[in-house]
Amino acid sequence: MNKVKSRLELSKKLRSSPRYILSIIWRVILFALCSLLIGAATGVADAIFGRVLLLVNDFRSEHTYYLLPFLALAGLLIVFIYQKFGRDSSKGMNLLFEKVQHKRSTIGIRLIPLVVFSTWITHLFGGSSGREGVAVQIGGTIGNFVSEKTGIKKSGKIFLISGMAAGFSGLFRTPIAAVFFALEVLSAGKIEISALLPALIAALTASYVSGLFGLKRFSAVLETDFNIDFRFVLFLCIGAVLFGIVGGLFAYIYGKTKKWFAKWIKNPYIRVGVIGAILSVVFMLLWNGRYSGLSTDLVSAAFGGGEVYPCDFAFKFILTIATLSAGYQGGEVTPLFIIGTTFGAMLGPIFGMPVMLFSALGYAAVFGAATNTLIAPMFIGGELFGYQYLPCFFLVCSIAYVFNGNNSIYPLQIKADKHNYISI
Repeated sequence: MNKVKSRLELSKKLRSSPRYILSIIWRVILFALCSLLIGAATGVADAIFGRVLLLVNDFRSEHTYYLLPFLALAGLLIVFIYQKFGRDSSKGMNLLFEKVQHKRSTIGIRLIPLVVFSTWITHLFGGSSGREGVAVQIGGTIGNFVSEKTGIKKSGKIFLISGMAAGFSGLFRTPIAAVFFALEVLSAGKIEISALLPALIAALTASYVSGLFGLKRFSAVLETDFNIDFRFVLFLCIGAVLFGIVGGLFAYIYGKTKKWFAKWIKNPYIRVGVIGAILSVVFMLLWNGRYSGLSTDLVSAAFGGGEVYPCDFAFKFILTIATLSAGYQGGEVTPLFIIGTTFGAMLGPIFGMPVMLFSALGYAAVFGAATNTLIAPMFIGGELFGYQYLPCFFLVCSIAYVFNGNNSIYPLQIKADKHNYISI
């Protein structure tokens, strides 16, 4: 007992000594400097990737008839590149989860050019995919690289998370949402608080740097008036449940479809060729590529008074899952934004609710439900549509999170038991 007491007293003295305090201050400064480096490098990479991707989507929109027929050949090229040079880089986001969970020792830097180029190819020839997963992979790989090269103790997980935050923030330029996304996505229901400050520094830096390089942030002014009464709250809750179900279904069906495709057509060349050929015809028939690429024009339509079809969310839902499951590259989050926005735009008139508000709520809540994150989608809503609507985003995103079936588009995400309070 006396030995334990003396050890505790010695530990207290050491922790209060000037030398110990200086070492802590130096470590904080060192982590901050590295986070600045991660954020700056990721911001530049995001800007290049994002701006070229927008040009690619614009070019494809102007030459749809000439590019869509070659979607299958583009898929064959992507598979060949990954088979020849990628090794296990085709795992994509799973590499980051495996690194954090100590299932792999490193992440090859080759991941960045491979995923960037293959995503450009996917979008150029009309595949329905996004960009967030690519940006997060870029940032996570850079963070891991900095940790390995500096050799700073206990920096691996923190710098990888910081890189993920920087990747998200540099592309979407929503640093607060990016920080919380990186902190909570690895383990649902748990925030990696030890990475908070480095992730914040990296996210703010990446957003600033990508902005300097001309990458702009989407935002919308919700020109809508509403009264907060029982009816309003009731329909918010009903909408939230539906958003949660849609997001959860996307994650569930996406995971199952990838396994089904891999089981039914084991050869990746045949798989991407056959499915790519079918998709090119479908994309062409459905309003000449309306659901190809990012489909951000659907978001513009929802918030700009354009035409949004009731079937838009369903077609984007199905075609994104088919594209990514076949072997094409890109992210899932931007399609989720499109799905949520168009689904909200459909629900608004049915409920007699403000269409723009419901579109914005769907934008955030479906993303949160599919990624199994809670805080990030709330801040996505606040940063893009105005913090005056934060109470609405809080209510809807919370309910959607509960009703997503605990599904996630990231299969290696550690799940929390959201309903353990009803266990007997």
